[in-house]
Amino acid sequence: MTREMSLLLPRLYPITDVELAGCSHAEQVEQLAAGGATLIQLREKKASPREFYEAAIVAMKTARRVHVQIIINDRVDIAIAVNADGIHVGQLDLPPGHVRRLWGESRIIGVSTHTLEQAEEADREPADYIAIGPVFSTSTKQNPHDVVGLETVAAVKRLTTKPVVAIGGITLTNARSVIDAGAESVAVISDLFSTSNVSERVREFNQRLV
Repeated sequence: MTREMSLLLPRLYPITDVELAGCSHAEQVEQLAAGGATLIQLREKKASPREFYEAAIVAMKTARRVHVQIIINDRVDIAIAVNADGIHVGQLDLPPGHVRRLWGESRIIGVSTHTLEQAEEADREPADYIAIGPVFSTSTKQNPHDVVGLETVAAVKRLTTKPVVAIGGITLTNARSVIDAGAESVAVISDLFSTSNVSERVREFNQRLV
């Protein structure tokens, strides 16, 4: 049985990257929140589980102080351990149904998809939102999936009533086209942290995506 939840995602869904940003997850949360971000995903692909756990603890303290929700990428165990607001899982992680049994009913679960077939399967799962991508070419992932384009974003929106998050190669220049294609939210990494003023970049995205 699927679970229905009304989740209002912000237009901008920032994702942290320690290597790209050159600072800790907590410092990134501070910078993003200062620009108006309200929901942030902590993504860590290189640190050990212990290191990510410790960094997430500090980031959660910062998030609570600045009133930001935190989603943990991939690591259900760490999300539970730090009492995060949500978890985002990929196609190779635990399925959303299993995560829901561990996680309970009150927390957010998001799932990554890269094809219409995966999105259809995610629609049947107790996930709160469906991410689709990469919409455009991206350098953030070492082995990126095939680009899906705006047409697939629109197709995913037609097949589900769940919020759709678009990810992959999204910039200030093309973000509006992704929203216009049907996505409720755009997940951004590189175009936020490749600038000298992260907070100002967040404000620019929010103004562009109203």
